[in-house]
Amino acid sequence: MAAVAVAAVLLTRGSDPGGPRALTEDEANRLAITRFRNYQARGRAVTITVPGTAGGLTVTGSVDYRGKVGYGVVHGSGRDTSSDGLIQWTAASVFVHPMANAPAHAPASPPRSGWYDRPLRSSGSALDSSLAIALKLGSDRPDNAELLPQNGASWWGPDRVDGHRVDIMTGPSARDRSGTAGNVRYWIGSDGTMYRVRVSVDSEPRPVVITFDARSYVPVEPAPGVTPAR
Repeated sequence: MAAVAVAAVLLTRGSDPGGPRALTEDEANRLAITRFRNYQARGRAVTITVPGTAGGLTVTGSVDYRGKVGYGVVHGSGRDTSSDGLIQWTAASVFVHPMANAPAHAPASPPRSGWYDRPLRSSGSALDSSLAIALKLGSDRPDNAELLPQNGASWWGPDRVDGHRVDIMTGPSARDRSGTAGNVRYWIGSDGTMYRVRVSVDSEPRPVVITFDARSYVPVEPAPGVTPAR
């Protein structure tokens, strides 16, 4: 479900002492549609917490799962404030608008100038890996529920996210990496809604956390030079 280079994920809460265990039919069906529900919604408001040795980064914004484009504001903590500002990204490129005093939330309409673009790096950058993962959490069709348990997906325990009862489930092995079942964990509601994802990237020992916010999704308006997918 997320064919990205990942390492082991540490689950620190919410697991059942008896887990993990095989998915029930209902759990497999919910896991199969969770990315499709993001696509059906067109997009989701997200907060992406990126670990880092200098303090880490937080991206607050939205992802358009039909246009395959994300947009938000980056805030660094500790010594890692050099990336502060607006950001918009696709599967291939990152567009940044540096700001010394970045706002809490990105403006609905991106500035028409002051953007710099670069390729999205496929390795060596926890930020870029996190952005790529966030884009992959939407799909225009459900996954095959029958194949998920066969490929290693499992149930790990119950939890709550912002008052919602959820089940923590691990994804199956990535298509191009056997033995990676359990590397990505999803917090999924009773209707298949995705509330949180935790996954490690090769460049950092601590996991990236992507939380889908309760605030309403604001459609992503392309910044200059950005062409959403059709």
